[in-house]
Amino acid sequence: MDPIAPCQAVSGTHVVIIPSFNSGRLLSATVVAARLNWAPVWVVIDGSNDESVADAESLAKRDPAIRLLHLPQNRGKGAAVLAGLIAAQASGFTHALVMDADAQHPADHIPLFMATSANNPRALIMGRPLFGDDAPWVRVVGRRLSNWCAKAETFCPVGDTLFGFRVYPVDALLAAMHASRGMRRFDFDPEAVVRLAWSGVPLIHLDTPVRYLSREDGGISHFNYLRDNWLLIRMHLRLSLTAIGRTAHLVIANFKAFATHSD
Repeated sequence: MDPIAPCQAVSGTHVVIIPSFNSGRLLSATVVAARLNWAPVWVVIDGSNDESVADAESLAKRDPAIRLLHLPQNRGKGAAVLAGLIAAQASGFTHALVMDADAQHPADHIPLFMATSANNPRALIMGRPLFGDDAPWVRVVGRRLSNWCAKAETFCPVGDTLFGFRVYPVDALLAAMHASRGMRRFDFDPEAVVRLAWSGVPLIHLDTPVRYLSREDGGISHFNYLRDNWLLIRMHLRLSLTAIGRTAHLVIANFKAFATHSD
C-alpha cells in the first residue's frame, strides 16, 4: 500500500465521516484521498465482512488522524452516519462532512466545503452534482423526482437531495434524526435536507463533479432499485403528510393572530 502524505493540520471542529459497507478496495483509496485533504477522517464500518475492513485497519494503525468505528451488523447508511455523529459530538466536533466510500465524491473539494462551512456555521453545505457520461440515466431521473418532491415539501430550493457529499451542523442533524422514524438507510440523504430546511437551516449549494465507477474499476452499489425506491416513496409520502400538517398549523396560527389583532 502506498504511503500517505496527508494534510497535517488537524481540525478540532470539522471531521470527515465515511460510512462503509463492503466497499472493497475503493474504501482505502477514498480514505487516503480524504486524508490528503483533511484531518481527522473517521470511517464507520457498517457490519462489513470484506477486505475493506483490513485495509482500513491498516491505514488507521499508521495514521492517528484516521479513526475506525465498528458496527457489529449492517444497519444502513443513515444508521452508520448517526453512529459517527454521536461519537463526533461527544468528541467536541461541531460539523461533519459526510462522503461515500466508493470514490464517487471528489476528496479534493473537502477543503472548499469545510471553509464554506466555517464561514457559514449554521448552514448545510450541499454538493450540486455535475454528472458525466458515466451517470446511469435511471439514477439521474430518480434524483429529479426526489428533488421535486422535496421542493414541494419545503417550498424552498433544495438542490440535489440524493447527493451525499455534504457538511452538516452536527447538533442540528442529530436533532432531526432523533425526531424521525426514518433516516437510517438510503432515506437518510433526502430526509436530512427536508428536515433541516424545516428547522430553518440555510442551504448552500456548491458545484461538485461526481463519477460512477464500473465494476471493473471496483465500483460497488448496494442500492436495490425495488426495495430502496419503495423506501424513498414511503419516505416522501410520510414527509408530504407532515408538510401538510405543518402548513395547516401555520395557516391556523396566522388566522388566530389576525383575528386577535382585529379585535
